[in-house]
Amino acid sequence: MVGSSILRLANSRYFNILSPSRKELNLFDKKKVQTYFYKQKPDIIILAAARVGGIYANDNYSADFIYENILIQTNVISSAHEEQIKKLVFLASSCIYPKQSKQPIKEEYLLSGKLEKTNESYAIAKISGIKMIEAYRRQYSDNFISVMPTNTYGVNDNFHNMNSHVVPALILKFYNAVISKKNSVILWGTGNAKRDLLYVDDLADAILYIVNYYNKKELINIGSGEEISIKLLAKKISQIFNYKGKIIFDNKYPDGTLRKLLEISKISKIGWKKKYSLDRGLKKTIDWFLKKQKKIRKNNE
Repeated sequence: MVGSSILRLANSRYFNILSPSRKELNLFDKKKVQTYFYKQKPDIIILAAARVGGIYANDNYSADFIYENILIQTNVISSAHEEQIKKLVFLASSCIYPKQSKQPIKEEYLLSGKLEKTNESYAIAKISGIKMIEAYRRQYSDNFISVMPTNTYGVNDNFHNMNSHVVPALILKFYNAVISKKNSVILWGTGNAKRDLLYVDDLADAILYIVNYYNKKELINIGSGEEISIKLLAKKISQIFNYKGKIIFDNKYPDGTLRKLLEISKISKIGWKKKYSLDRGLKKTIDWFLKKQKKIRKNNE
């Protein structure tokens, strides 16, 4: 999702983009990564590749999440150093911050408390990437930067039945309820957890902005500056689908972190602003989903 949005925006501007597929470049293979960088000699690398998912996927595939993410990061960051890449931007995640963090979450709150258990493996993998970036900057003065995106959604999101994040999961739930004419939709948790949600093209725009205008060693958050409860988010999505049934929250399931509002004064000071409101982003995402829903349903079978 993020990579395709960066590619779309960058190609419409001024970059010559290399975007190898998994078949063209296996990021789990260090030698192949080294060879690719040596032959292509890119000036800038944006490391958006990762194993990602929602609460269910994080909790049930924790070994895969920690192993695959650390392997990808290690191979790309170390190869970027060896090939003297001019700049690397590493996408971490807002889940790196403590579960009980003060709000809004400032970059310096990293490692100031315990992580949320359900996504601990993913968070630890991303923290290791951040620390690797810091180490290469400190020891070798490499221009490597870590950015912390908030919860991102949009075109090309993952709409898997069990492994998706909150926005695509809710879209899929309400779509299925409408076409099946269900009288109720059951959602995980209490609905009281709040999320900072950013449309994917805003994230891609922020990353390209950082490529051009940010070279400091400190982490930098990318967020919307706003938060919404899962309960209200579900209501918004149900209204877009014109769903009239009941919305039931099942508190036997976890909420995850209760709040994750990122403090974004650092990126605001260098001049970046989001362009998409939540309502506009949700409408654009649902329009895309409806065009692609046959393929999505086939992938979920």
